[in-house]
Amino acid sequence: MTGIAVAAAGLLLEIPYPNIDPVAIDLPGPVDVRWYGLGYLLGFLAGYFILRALARRGFLRIDPDAVGDLIFALVVGVLLGGRLGYILFYELQDYARDPAQILRIWEGGLAFHGGLIGVAIAALWFARKHRVDWRNLADGVALGAGPGIFAVRIANFINGELYGRVASESVPWAMRFPTDPAARELLGMDTVRGMRAREQAIDRAMHDGTWDWVKQEVPLRHPSQLYEALGEGVLTALVVWSLYLWNRRRGVQWGDGAYAGVVVLTYGAVRTVLELFRQPDVQFTSATDPVGTVLGPFTMGQLLSLGMIVAGLILAVRGVRAGKRAPVPDAS
Repeated sequence: MTGIAVAAAGLLLEIPYPNIDPVAIDLPGPVDVRWYGLGYLLGFLAGYFILRALARRGFLRIDPDAVGDLIFALVVGVLLGGRLGYILFYELQDYARDPAQILRIWEGGLAFHGGLIGVAIAALWFARKHRVDWRNLADGVALGAGPGIFAVRIANFINGELYGRVASESVPWAMRFPTDPAARELLGMDTVRGMRAREQAIDRAMHDGTWDWVKQEVPLRHPSQLYEALGEGVLTALVVWSLYLWNRRRGVQWGDGAYAGVVVLTYGAVRTVLELFRQPDVQFTSATDPVGTVLGPFTMGQLLSLGMIVAGLILAVRGVRAGKRAPVPDAS
């Protein structure tokens, strides 16, 4: 009786995966407006207003009217860096067999760490063109990055991608994803060609009762996309903005690069921990290494994040040491 009660409690606590179409606006023809793209759009739009406000306050040492050009450079950096990073870090052999996949960016495949490198290169180029310290630009970008990270991770959740590792029934917020390999096999998705066709087939299964019949055979998983949205997006933004506002209140001015260092360090630390809950990248897993490590005990995400921790620590320490007390800026 106790076992039945525990099982029933687990079912009651389980959160059903929300069936949200990855396509926000279904347009005629091959091009659709996806939540993933809207996530990036929202992030860059929020970043524009944040950077413009920082420029008007004098924190970001560029003309406020030049922020639009900076955002454009960052968009190019994120897309090119994210795509090339994904190919080099995760799918080099697959893309070598079919180079045409490189252009199909609408099917996903952007790596955060590659995007970060692209942003750094774009900031260096913009700083040289406008004769401003690149570390000052990096501080502004760091303060404006939170909304974009949060929005894109939510889009990952809507897409049902980057889901977490198998969770026990004691995790009340665990979910069963229809994009899980077990679910795809039970629903016959592996025979469906095309990303949009698979999405529509999953939607039909969710509505016609097929999913209800098979979902108990699908393992519960951590919704790691939501963990990352809250950890990498919200928590990282709260940390850096709390320090920024606290310093303004005390009249303390950190040297250029300090806030960028805080964000890079915090993100790297959070991502390193959350990799323990995220499903390992299938291209690195094997029968003898189900965790998918690439160097010692580290996954690819952890290895790249450890590099971020080191770089962030160097930037933050140097920036703080170069700081000075300054008059409190006029809040108006």
